[in-house]
Amino acid sequence: MTAAGPLVEPFERSAPGRPAVRGVVHHPASAARDALVLTHGAGGNRSAPLLVALGAAFAEAGLAVLRCDLPYRQARAKGPPSPAGAARDRDGLREAVTAIRSIASGRAFLGGTSYGGRQASLLLAEAPDVADALLLLSYPLHPPGRPGDLRTAHFPRLRTPALFAHGSLDPFGSLEELEAARLLIGGRSALVAFEGAGHGLGGGARASLPRAETVAKIVAAFLAFTAESSAHG
Repeated sequence: MTAAGPLVEPFERSAPGRPAVRGVVHHPASAARDALVLTHGAGGNRSAPLLVALGAAFAEAGLAVLRCDLPYRQARAKGPPSPAGAARDRDGLREAVTAIRSIASGRAFLGGTSYGGRQASLLLAEAPDVADALLLLSYPLHPPGRPGDLRTAHFPRLRTPALFAHGSLDPFGSLEELEAARLLIGGRSALVAFEGAGHGLGGGARASLPRAETVAKIVAAFLAFTAESSAHG
C-alpha cells in the first residue's frame, strides 16, 4: 500500500488436497478491517468489468477485496462450468474466504455474479459460518425462458444476510420474481434494483459494461446493509 491510494497485486495460495486460490487483491490505502471475496459468472473470469470496478470501489471504501477465478476457470480459460464440478467451485470459495481472512482482521464477506453468486449462496446455506454476509449480483433465478426451473431450493436454509443487486431487464429473473424468491430466505435480505439494466448490470438486456453510478450504488448499499447486519448482531 502507498500513500497514493489502493494497491492491486496478484494473489495465489494453495494447500495439498484443496482448490488453489488464484486472483487479484485490491488493498485499501490504509489497513483493512473488513474484506470481500468477489467471483465471476459462468462465462467470465476475475477480470469481468463489473468485478474490476467493484474491487477498486470497495478498496477505496476501506475493504480488502479478492477477485478470484473459480476452480473450473482455473482449469480452462473458456467454457461454462460443469454441474459435476460445482462442489469443487464451492470449496474454492471457502478457501478464498479463508485466504482473505489472513489479510483483514474483521468481517469477511462473499459475493459473486450469477453462477458465482449462486455457488456462494449454496455454500453459505450449508456452512453459514464461512462468511458474514453475501453480495449476490444478478442472481440467476432460472434459465432464460424457463421461469419454472427455479434455483431457490436452498433459500429457506440461507441465514447469512444477503444483498441482491439486480437489473429490471435480466432474462434470468425479473425484479418481481426476485422479490418473491426473497420471501423464502431464512435470514435478512435486501434488493438494490437497477431499472433498464440487464444481466451484466449495464444498460440493456445483454450489456456488460457497468455505469459508474451503478458501482457506487452497489458499494453504498452493501456497506449500509452490512453495517445494519452488524447492529442486529
